Amino acid sequence: SSAQRLVLPAIAADLPRLIPRCVRGPHEKTVPIPEKLNEWAPRPPPEFVRDVMGSSAGAGSGEFHVYRHLRRREYQRQDFMDAMAEKQKLDEEFQKKLERNKMIAEEQTAKRRRKHVGLCYRFILFMFLESDQSQERASSEDDEEDSKEEEEKEDDAEEPSFVMGRG
Repeated sequence: SSAQRLVLPAIAADLPRLIPRCVRGPHEKTVPIPEKLNEWAPRPPPEFVRDVMGSSAGAGSGEFHVYRHLRRREYQRQDFMDAMAEKQKLDEEFQKKLERNKMIAEEQTAKRRRKHVGLCYRFILFMFLESDQSQERASSEDDEEDSKEEEEKEDDAEEPSFVMGRG
């Protein structure tokens, strides 16, 4: 008999009050952003070791565990140094490869630029020569037109001003 009642807001201002608290205002909640974890680095070796011992040379049964722990830490430190050296070597190789690729790209760009400039130069030279030739043609055509006009003027003087027999 505990049925949920449907509650309708009377006005729009009542709507936020009816929204459950967990859904209301997700933009107001803070989101934890994890920080970048620092790389693990082993503790540096001790500057002075008081009790230098071997794995068996006169050591008691309790000292073996101390030796084993020191040995494990030293091996971790050496492995870490080897890994860092390898990482530096790979980084240097990558930087060299980037530089080599950049040089190759610049050479190709320069080659294409020279080719493009050469083509542009040839095109400009071609257009310049074409314009000179077209100007020469135009001047020669003007000379021809002038000579034709002079001939027509001379011909017009000989022709009669009207034509007979057409009709």
